[in-house]
Amino acid sequence: MTVDDVLKEVTDAVRRGVPADVDISDVEFEGATLVVYTKTPEKFADNTDMVRYLAKGLQKRITIRADPSVLAAQEGAEAEIKATIPKEAEVSDIFFEPETCEVTIEAAKPGFAIGKYGATLNELKKKIGWNPKVIRTPPIPSKSVREIREYLRSVVDDRRAFLRKVGRKIYSGRSNEFWIRLTTLGAFREIGRSCVLVTTPNSRILIDCGLNTSSEASASPYLHLPEVWPPNTIDAVIITHAHLDHCGLVPLLFKYGFEGPVYCTPPTRDIMTLLALDSIKVTGGEGHKVPYDSENVREMIKHCITLNYGDTTDVSPDIKLTMWNAGHILGSSSAHLHFGDGQYNMVFSGDIKYEQTWLFDPATNKFPRIEALVMEATYGGPNDFQPSRREAVDQMKDIIGRTLAKKGKVMIPAFAVGRSQEVMLVLQNLMSTKQLPEVPVYLDGMIWEATAIHAAYPEYLNYQLRNDIFHMGENPFLSKIFHRVDSGEMRDKILNDPDPCIIIGTAGMMNGGPIMEYFKQWAPEAKNTLLFVGYQAEGTMGRRIQNGMKELQLGMGKDQKIIKINLNIETCDGFSGHSDRRQLMNYIYDMRPQPEIILIGHGEAEKCIQLSSSLHKQYGMETRALMNLETVRFK
Repeated sequence: MTVDDVLKEVTDAVRRGVPADVDISDVEFEGATLVVYTKTPEKFADNTDMVRYLAKGLQKRITIRADPSVLAAQEGAEAEIKATIPKEAEVSDIFFEPETCEVTIEAAKPGFAIGKYGATLNELKKKIGWNPKVIRTPPIPSKSVREIREYLRSVVDDRRAFLRKVGRKIYSGRSNEFWIRLTTLGAFREIGRSCVLVTTPNSRILIDCGLNTSSEASASPYLHLPEVWPPNTIDAVIITHAHLDHCGLVPLLFKYGFEGPVYCTPPTRDIMTLLALDSIKVTGGEGHKVPYDSENVREMIKHCITLNYGDTTDVSPDIKLTMWNAGHILGSSSAHLHFGDGQYNMVFSGDIKYEQTWLFDPATNKFPRIEALVMEATYGGPNDFQPSRREAVDQMKDIIGRTLAKKGKVMIPAFAVGRSQEVMLVLQNLMSTKQLPEVPVYLDGMIWEATAIHAAYPEYLNYQLRNDIFHMGENPFLSKIFHRVDSGEMRDKILNDPDPCIIIGTAGMMNGGPIMEYFKQWAPEAKNTLLFVGYQAEGTMGRRIQNGMKELQLGMGKDQKIIKINLNIETCDGFSGHSDRRQLMNYIYDMRPQPEIILIGHGEAEKCIQLSSSLHKQYGMETRALMNLETVRFK
């Protein structure tokens, strides 16, 4: 049966499943979603059970859209929205998305815009035809979020054609054969360049496509293998989260001809874009070869299909995907793949934090079914135990308190996403409760923009933080102690200011970035402190300093300059976004159902082997610490 045959069969079923007075003008696959266009959208607005009935009967995700011919003109629709929504909602923006026939309404108080039981939105839908949705106005405006939305609105026709192409591929039929192969392309017995290829008789799916920022020799995954190359043979890419070691080379795929979808959560798409554009700027500025350009990044944005936690979608004829919270950074996910008609289920943990943190709920480890797990081992060694969050706060308070008492300065190298925001929350709490003296906390690099993206997606933060921000009116990110470093002049002023302060700056492993400007000037003074709050990979500047490097050499020949490292160097492990050894073991112990086999990666070689051995001995499961370029068959 061809895709057209399938579509005709589905269209006939839709028309049979609705009353005669409901005018169905078109039915089309867009991605895995069945989109039903109607010239009588008010009929669906009055009878919401109709959509439920259709979805259950067809066993497909269904979206109802008004036929473009009955949509109100945008100018008139905007006027109707402003007239219908009460002023108490404090509407800050309205933007239309013709691609989906949706209109998004930003409001400071969404409840007033939605109305009791959605009455206001239902009334609007009848009046204007557009599907209205309400989001909360971000307390910190994000340039990245705004520009991504504007770009997607500018490529509506291309985007619709792309989604229809994906939908037709998903529903193109599948082979009667059934087998699954997994090939490791990067980050096995190492950290960096995460990439896995999953192959079935009908599909080639990449899980992550990362960059190893600490090694030029092995910077990229093994993308040149015949199983992967050329990239247009790949059906889809799934990105677990937006750290460069998991997503840094996705734009490169588009440079070399990939045309398929990239599945991720909405915050992952936005942060991935932010990091990719920054990587182009930084790499080019340092005189290195830039692997891709901004046009490739735009193609990536255009091809992203976003999923919220718990949403399930078809990604190929024989694979379904569900994203679950991984607790690592904003929008980080564990990717749950369902093969065939439920014959096999595999979970890729991504980077996980199996503990409640200041930002996120613990990683999900309860799944409908799971036979195989691919799991990280960053802190999988037998002695890799981290202090609790409470102990980490006490340690940070002590370190910073001693430094400030000496009138010194504190430098905290941190990833722009995740660790920086957690440190911000802790510092705000310590200063607001007078446990630390109030001093300026300067945010240098992408940290302010990354924080703005956190504010744009409150539903991905933990319950307590959402409650504080939206019900108690207490947003710690807006504290007066935080100051954005937005120019070279401001940085110079801070560098020459004798007063105590705290700098949170990128890069997290000190391989370049703004943090190095402060370190070069303040390293010789013993009263200052360099405080590590995240993992420092082998080969990075951060690891060398952490291991006791005493001098920093700048320049060569007659321009050479030696900087003595006399400042206090501290590490506060409790801020890691990765689970420690105890949490990794508990993650498996508490997992329901239990997997039949666990494959270990994303860790130094010894730690992968040690964690694999411990899981096998303690829980009796089959485990393997794979190497790069291995292939495993599951069925």
